[in-house]
Amino acid sequence: MLKDKPFSQACENNKQPILEILADIFEQPGTALEIGTGTGQHAVHFAQHLPHLIWQPSDHPQNYQLCMPWLDATRLSNINQPIALDVTGQDWGQVPAISGAFSANTAHIMAWPEVEAMFRGVGKALPTDGVFCLYGPFSYAGKHTSPSNERFDSHLRAQAPHMGIRDIEDMRRLGEATGLMMEQDFDMPANNRLLVWRRF
Repeated sequence: MLKDKPFSQACENNKQPILEILADIFEQPGTALEIGTGTGQHAVHFAQHLPHLIWQPSDHPQNYQLCMPWLDATRLSNINQPIALDVTGQDWGQVPAISGAFSANTAHIMAWPEVEAMFRGVGKALPTDGVFCLYGPFSYAGKHTSPSNERFDSHLRAQAPHMGIRDIEDMRRLGEATGLMMEQDFDMPANNRLLVWRRF
């Protein structure tokens, strides 16, 4: 905790590099759904610097209020109250009309059926040409992009068999099956990627 607010060093490190890409992608006014808001550091940073957007935080029902100290401290008018979102359930009905979606460091934590459910939900929620930005580590043709990612993947799988770094080709196929075409693949610091999907 930092001054009574939850704190993630990873969020602090990556928020600005992610913002620089989101600023180009989310150019038009609209509402962006964040899946897996966590501490709220991303939500606050992005909403502060993208005032033309309404930011909609969401997280698992057991975790969705974790971001409230950051939201209460900043009181930004363009951040909605967080919603409880179980990607595998019926909670998508409470998601407002959105123009875009964003998620960071979720695909390797979720079980694969949950990743599939997230893509199905996003594919249904986005309008045609709406964009989904997904940040995190990914492998390519079954090979990790760095020794540190290989160690991280082993660590995840040792914690829980359902976790692990996802392969880009599996993600591409999943996107196409749920109405999302991978459009861009950005190299990010610390051996991460930011994948951009467009609803077709």
